[in-house]
Amino acid sequence: MSVKSKQMLYTYQGYNELLEELNYLKNTRREEIKESIAAARTYGDLSENSEYEEARNEQAKVEARIKELEEMIANAVIVDESKIDTSIISVGSVVKVIDYEFNEEIEYQIVGSNEANPLLGKISDQSPIGQALIGKRGGDEVSVEAPGGIVHLKVLEVSRVHHSI
Repeated sequence: MSVKSKQMLYTYQGYNELLEELNYLKNTRREEIKESIAAARTYGDLSENSEYEEARNEQAKVEARIKELEEMIANAVIVDESKIDTSIISVGSVVKVIDYEFNEEIEYQIVGSNEANPLLGKISDQSPIGQALIGKRGGDEVSVEAPGGIVHLKVLEVSRVHHSI
């Protein structure tokens, strides 16, 4: 285990996505790369074979990602979302807020930092907005210093993601 490894919070969904990616890389992508390497070997001299070199580089990237995923999974702590007080914002919460400046409603899902994807509305509990929202309830207001300036938000609703198992 590396020195920098530490426990990371994951939602149920985020943890399953790690497992799915690891499974895909180990069982599908590895085989595809093996076939690419085998095919490239038939092209002759390996020292001047760009297909072989590309396949080997891809293999190295995939193996590095597999190691990274295995470490992330080994250090994962899954948030038991069924035990979350849905009235208080925490990792696993879905939060509907109103942004006063733009007078628009925004929905965020608060996730662990490895799951964050702002384009999908998944913000990290470590991000400025995520940190400001953690522990708040419906009706609370927060002001957050963001790269674009101060953001004023009011929490409208707190719920949690519903999973189909």
